[in-house]
Parts: sequence; structure tokens; C-alpha cells
Amino acid sequence: MEYRQLGASGLKVPVLSFGTGTFGGGGDFFKAWGNTQTDEAARLVHLCMDAGITFFDTANVYSQGLSEEILGKAIIGLRDKIVLSTKATFKMGSGPNDYGSSRFHLVRSCEDSLRRLKTDYIDIYHMHGFDGNTPVEETLSALNDLITAGKVRYIACSNFSGWHLMKSLSVSEKYGWSKYIAHQAHYSLISREFEWELMPLGVDQNIGTIVWSPLSAGRLGGKYRRNQPIPPDGRIAQGGGEGPEIPEEFFFHLIDVLDELAAETGKTVAQVALNWLLQRPTVSNVVIGARNEEQLKQNLGAVGWNLDLEQVKKLDAASDKSPIYPYWHQRKNTALNPLPDFYGKFNR
Repeated sequence: MEYRQLGASGLKVPVLSFGTGTFGGGGDFFKAWGNTQTDEAARLVHLCMDAGITFFDTANVYSQGLSEEILGKAIIGLRDKIVLSTKATFKMGSGPNDYGSSRFHLVRSCEDSLRRLKTDYIDIYHMHGFDGNTPVEETLSALNDLITAGKVRYIACSNFSGWHLMKSLSVSEKYGWSKYIAHQAHYSLISREFEWELMPLGVDQNIGTIVWSPLSAGRLGGKYRRNQPIPPDGRIAQGGGEGPEIPEEFFFHLIDVLDELAAETGKTVAQVALNWLLQRPTVSNVVIGARNEEQLKQNLGAVGWNLDLEQVKKLDAASDKSPIYPYWHQRKNTALNPLPDFYGKFNR
């Protein structure tokens, strides 16, 4: 398993992590993701460890705490061997302070996550989304206090806009507080908007990228085919998908190219799609999920090999979309606004 530095921190993480949104199956939305209970969760965790995946990602909102509880039981005896990540911000109750990034909510959420995970500390604590109602100074001060208290080792964010992240970094620098070291972001061959502003920001500020939904809720898993019904056992059909509608012709042309490269490399469509992400600038880690051992073992085949330059360019061309303003205007003059160096690693 390859390890990479996570942003500007000294922390090294495996290029794949295991996401536990499938643990618990609470509520219709998360039940569509999966319904993994404790015994199977423990088997999946140990299978990950055997393959070198020592990074496990969850969130308090996943099945309203059930994912954290099950993961906490599954990692008993392994705590000092793993990197543990969880998140807070989204609604965890009906009260006015049961969501957001206020000091009140974050301190309580952190304590609750520690209890459910059966641990004394969280390695990476993510703000699951930006809270525009709470002063950034309050959020970052509370997070810095959690680090000082030894309850959190590093902080990261997820689903931020470029200005959300840049303002947060500036505030942390102003007061000498701990900075976000990573951004957990939605990114895949289907959804490359991350490249328009957040990736250049990551390059400039040395923010590592942890990718969520790398297979676009299963769309890039190899089961979706032209003129065939949506797989009834998938997340999309069961109401667990996220994101905007995807133009059909764009999608199936991309699948055709993935099929071609899968045959060329002897890998699966999913493995090719995951490996493409591992070639992108700023990407330190890709979160993979699995409902069962078979899915997990297949996803593990995304590492240990690499697409070549021409294969990456072929996927880039097939997945390219016209950006919205101001990015289309900036791309008219890339001498002033250079794109991330997508192919630099191939020239080293």
C-alpha cells in the first residue's frame, strides 16, 4: 500500500481509506448505502488491515451515530495501529444547537463521537460542511482547543467552497491556531468541478485532498450500461444517490472509454476509475466503501499499478465538461490562470 503525506502536515496516510457510511443502515437514506452490522464490520476492518488500509473514515451523522458505534466495536484492539477520522456539523437532533459549527455543538459532538468510537482521541476531525451562521473564529478556536486538550490530532474540512476554506486558513494563520490540513471533497470522473477552484487552492496552500464518492454512488462500478435498467440493488435506485443529474450521452460515452481501458489494462471499470483519481494533483487519499467483502476486495485492486499518460489523457477527454463562470473566462487565458499540472508526475 502506497502512503502519501496529507497536505502540509507530517501525517502519512495510505492512498485508500475505508469509509463506513455503510455501517448501521439507519434511516432510508443510509440504508440505501448499506446495512453492515458489527460482525461483518469487524471482518471488513481486518480485511482492510491485511491489505494495508489503516485509515478509517466515518461521521456522526451516518445513521445518527450508529456508524461510529459499530466502527468503535470493530477496531477494538487496533486503535494504535490506525488513523481514525470522523466529522461533525450536520443535524444530530431536533434542538436549536444540535447542528452547526458553534463551540457549543462541536465540543459536545466531539465528546459524543469519542464515546461512540470508544477512543480518547480522533486523528482527523472534519467539519462536514461550512456553517455560515457561526463566526469562523469561533469554530476554529473551538477546534484548536480540542487539539490542545489532546482530543483531536488534526483538523480538516469537507464540502467547503474555495472562499470558505481560504477564509478559514487566513483566520487560523492570524491567530496562530491549527489549520485545516485536508479537504474531503466530492470528486470523480463524472464530477470534476473540484478542479475548477478547490484543486488550485489545494496546490497553492498545500491542502491534501481526501476524495469521497470516487465511483459517483456506484455509477462507475461497472454495472451501468447503455439501454439497460438502473441496477435495482444499487444506491441510486434505492434513494441513496447524491449530486446533480448526469447527461445520459456524456455518461455512457465515459463508460465506453472505461470499458476500453479496463480491457486494455486487465482491470475492472471501478479499478480504472479509482486509479485515475490517484494520478490527480493534491489527492492524498481516496475513500472507498463496500457493502461486502467482494466489493472491498475488488476496490483494493485499484492500487499496485498505474494508468499510463495516454490512458489518463483519454479519460480526461471523455470526462471533460465546460466550466461555469468565472472559470470559463479564466481558461481563455491560462497564461494568467494556469491549470493544475495534471501530467507533471509522468514527466518526473
